[in-house]
Amino acid sequence: MPMPIFHYPSLSRRNLMAGGAVTAAVTAVSAVPSTASDPEGQGEEPITIAFNLKVNGTLYALAIDTRTTLLDVLREHLHLTGTKKGCDHGQCGACTVIVDGRRHNACLSLAVMHEGDTITTIEGLGHPDRLHPMQAAFIRHDGYQCGYCTPGQICSAICVMQEIRDGIPSHVTEDLTAPFRPDAVEMRERMSGNLCRCGAYSNIAEAMAEIAESSS
Repeated sequence: MPMPIFHYPSLSRRNLMAGGAVTAAVTAVSAVPSTASDPEGQGEEPITIAFNLKVNGTLYALAIDTRTTLLDVLREHLHLTGTKKGCDHGQCGACTVIVDGRRHNACLSLAVMHEGDTITTIEGLGHPDRLHPMQAAFIRHDGYQCGYCTPGQICSAICVMQEIRDGIPSHVTEDLTAPFRPDAVEMRERMSGNLCRCGAYSNIAEAMAEIAESSS
């Protein structure tokens, strides 16, 4: 039985290149969203709301997009740039602030959720002529190198001490009926959400141990 003969259209290099260019152009046009009614390409018009935010003892009247995170409000609107933006996914702890006495990742919550809360950033803890005890301990023990994560580390360390004083257990707490002790194991576990790329962990632990001993 004779084999079927397939007839292919003649295809020159020029035609191949032209066809590829047309295909790429069509794909690119279809992939770009229309911006006629949405110039920022966000999919919907922003909703702005007016609310008050209490930060470092000062009450701020704000009117911002409801999708704005607490971190972006602190840095971009209130210009409190001590709070750092690291991973922006709640994994590094660089944006840690104190909200109603508890540590909080500012990148993971919307600013409008915190109306009525008391927020403290690194700027509200102390001043160069009168440092917070934890800030002073970090300096004495060299608990930083580049300093980028230090504001979040200090805010978290302050809250760790309060957690232990309040009797809040951690994953490594062995005896829930005995008084909690701020030993090295407890402090390492409770500070595990704050990453230091410089590796100053041992110095940070020494600074926290000093504060723990002085307050015991």
